[in-house]
Amino acid sequence: MGRTGRMNERNVAAQVVSEVKKAIVGKDNVLVKVLAAILARGHILLEDIPGVGKTTLALAFGRALDLRFARMQFTPDVMPSDVTGFSIYDKAAGAMTYQPGAVMCNLFLADELNRATSRTQSALLEAMEEGQVTVDGVSRPVPQPFVVIATQNPVGASGTQRLPDSQLDRFLLRLRIGYPTPSEELELLRRRQYGQTMDGVARVADRADLERMRQAVDAVHISDEILSYIISLVNATRRHPQLIQGASPRATLSIASVSRAVAFLRDRDYVVPEDVQCIWREACAHRLLPAPGAEGTAEDIAAQVLRGVDSPKIR
Repeated sequence: MGRTGRMNERNVAAQVVSEVKKAIVGKDNVLVKVLAAILARGHILLEDIPGVGKTTLALAFGRALDLRFARMQFTPDVMPSDVTGFSIYDKAAGAMTYQPGAVMCNLFLADELNRATSRTQSALLEAMEEGQVTVDGVSRPVPQPFVVIATQNPVGASGTQRLPDSQLDRFLLRLRIGYPTPSEELELLRRRQYGQTMDGVARVADRADLERMRQAVDAVHISDEILSYIISLVNATRRHPQLIQGASPRATLSIASVSRAVAFLRDRDYVVPEDVQCIWREACAHRLLPAPGAEGTAEDIAAQVLRGVDSPKIR
């Protein structure tokens, strides 16, 4: 891909972020990381208290990218077949026919995922990892592109349970939106006076644009020095005395892929250590399991690891 092509794709990416900002006030850093995860072909877990805009963020990205969108509220009575689909007997055809589930879309919003049963949560794993669902022994591909944005309330909130480690590991990034500042909240109120915040979000890209942006990310160069830096960081989590579970090989692959997406969004065709550092905690901390009595959270330990590993000097 030539320089002109890369510039065009970066312009489209910037337009997508600008459109989403019409619905989400003051969280530019979060929006860029969500887009980076989408461009890296990953899935996003938004963990925060209710009411800070998690669902609005997912809706805005779906509209700006013109993705076929489906939302499911993961209450305890949701069944796996609601997610994957099911077979039903068609009397006219004299055969079983497949009825698509909610996951058959481009952007699937799994709202409050950690309120559902473990069996229902696990129904998402095959779609997230292999891009398909299997119903009655028949595997069917999910539409492409396919992105899951899941939201969860903090563990310990009413009606929640911790997501299994195997499912957490499928998410490329875990992000928190957080409370708005007083000035951001004032701007949100001003916008709401003139209509719903989603009203101004327009389609500025389509699935073909998204694929071209992903191809541009694939072309971003990542040197052996940066790859070795990522491996050193990941291995430091596996040796850390306050962790009983470090980051997986899937984490290594995830960090490398999203670092390339960050470099692309920063108008570079090569990765530097700052790109890795930018997403390190969001790509790593949810995969770590602190030992009983550990000092600090997984995020604290991930930050400690980042400070303890020397950054390479890239010319």
